[in-house]
Amino acid sequence: MIEDIKKVVVQAGEIALDYFSRIDEIKISQKKNPKDLVTEADVAVESYLFNQLKEIAPEYGFWGEEKGKAGAQPNRWVVDPIDGTHSFIRGQYFWGISLALELSGDLALGVVYAPLLKDLFHAVKNKGAFKNDRRIKVSKISQLKEAMVATGFACLRDNQLDNNLKRFSRIAPKSMDQRRFGSAALDLCMVADGQLDAFWEQNLNLYDIAAGCLIVKEAGGMVSDFDGVQMIDPSRILVSNGQIHGEMLALMRD
Repeated sequence: MIEDIKKVVVQAGEIALDYFSRIDEIKISQKKNPKDLVTEADVAVESYLFNQLKEIAPEYGFWGEEKGKAGAQPNRWVVDPIDGTHSFIRGQYFWGISLALELSGDLALGVVYAPLLKDLFHAVKNKGAFKNDRRIKVSKISQLKEAMVATGFACLRDNQLDNNLKRFSRIAPKSMDQRRFGSAALDLCMVADGQLDAFWEQNLNLYDIAAGCLIVKEAGGMVSDFDGVQMIDPSRILVSNGQIHGEMLALMRD
């Protein structure tokens, strides 16, 4: 199945690229939160994935950022058609398509594709993580002072009082360097690929991180909430190479 899914996601990337090439012409709308934007491309890519996945595995339900939930939910596809919509709208390169298969709450496979970077990440549970079909592993950095970390600020977009700024101000001075790319799905893949050593964020949704979390775990990394419970909690997600997880947790806790 994974090869069929990879082909579908790459084709979805071609659809996204077509819209990207004429971004000044496409419709952009606000969601309930005026800081949350959706484009024609988001809707078109998700519709394509919905239809293709129904053909591949009609027995599974669907949860997409734009369409919401459809079909039986214990076993479902979890899809973000364009993770990094703001970057997409501004003509930046760092956005991607994220797709995961969740079976009774357990992630079975994940695919993340960055069309402009031509990077295709995938993982199947217990079979390792791959970038463009090359096996990848998390970094070996063992101290936060040598680490490059990344985060995001969905919490600011949601006007949350607990907004990550204090956590960032504690972690940033103790790390080697920091990044903010704008796509949680790709941030997670960069941890899996050893390009980053840790990533954390608040106020996300499962479709933002499901595929990436599986890819991190299959690459040898660790996934937890801010209290160190090894679970996928989109509201308080911390991923790392495992070696600096303890240092990160000590700084995450208020």
